[in-house]
Amino acid sequence: MNFMDIIKGRRTIRKYKQDRIDPAILRDLVDGARLAPSASNLQPLRYLIVDDPALLEKVFVNLSWAGYLRPDGDPKEGEKPVAYIVILVPGKKGPYTNHDIGLAAQSILLGAWGYGIGSCLFGAVQRENLAEEFSIPEDVEIDTVISLGYPAEESVWEDEKGSIRYYKDENNVLHVPKRKLDDIIYWNTMD
Repeated sequence: MNFMDIIKGRRTIRKYKQDRIDPAILRDLVDGARLAPSASNLQPLRYLIVDDPALLEKVFVNLSWAGYLRPDGDPKEGEKPVAYIVILVPGKKGPYTNHDIGLAAQSILLGAWGYGIGSCLFGAVQRENLAEEFSIPEDVEIDTVISLGYPAEESVWEDEKGSIRYYKDENNVLHVPKRKLDDIIYWNTMD
């Protein structure tokens, strides 16, 4: 698959088949994140992989799912993620740490899609509860959680037609409106 096809084809997936992901693939996804650009090459990020079936629910209940589709957008039993990668920041964030997080997260999302694995990125996380559940020290911040699993739903993008609100159609396909390229791109000046 062409890399631009991976970039343009990757969509957020919130419903998953219950097939486990090979731990070597999860490790490879973190390796891709590890090798992403890092401001001043500080490499401040750490990663917690959760794939033990006995622990998955402890992550799931601490995430807020699909605000526009609530409660129908929430995965039900038999559709929940089979793994998570939690992006952690030890100590105090530097001025460019958020850039590092974005680059690492995007590497995980695109790498997963390249393996045929769907993902969803979460910023709406009950961090204190999650930290307690997984014995994450107080000086380590939970920044982002990424859910993972083989897709059990279809998600497509389309040019927006007056709204960027995502929705499901009568066939339960998730539609994600994206702003038109010509509406967001400028050449040489913004005049």
